[in-house]
Amino acid sequence: MVLPPHLLLEASMNQDIKGKIIILKNKGLSYSKIAASTGLSINTVKSLFRRQNSKSERRCMLCKNCGKGLHGLSGDGLKKFCSDSCRYKWWNKNAIANRKHLRTITCKNCGKKFKSYDNKARKYCCHSCYITYRFKSNKGSFI
Repeated sequence: MVLPPHLLLEASMNQDIKGKIIILKNKGLSYSKIAASTGLSINTVKSLFRRQNSKSERRCMLCKNCGKGLHGLSGDGLKKFCSDSCRYKWWNKNAIANRKHLRTITCKNCGKKFKSYDNKARKYCCHSCYITYRFKSNKGSFI
């Protein structure tokens, strides 16, 4: 009897490799980085998580901050943190790494430099600068 490819792969992948892949994913690594570090193809790694999500293993993930086991689903899908305090601690610890698109922009009105999260259309540091710039040249005229 010949096994289908997906069963053959699952039978050949031992629990140590599966455990290592899950730990790397919980650390926040992408599928391509996990594939490179384990020597598997990226499609193999994706397939493992696709199969895992349909099984009971889906309900037992680890907290991104403390590593405590998580059970069940949150309102938006899989839980990532065991509590709000763990979520706050993780985001404060990883704030710079997760905010890659922070840009420094000079306000068109006052010239003050401010930071914005990759909003290419933003030109003013605040609403009052926008109003001042927008209406200063049009004083006395109707729009």
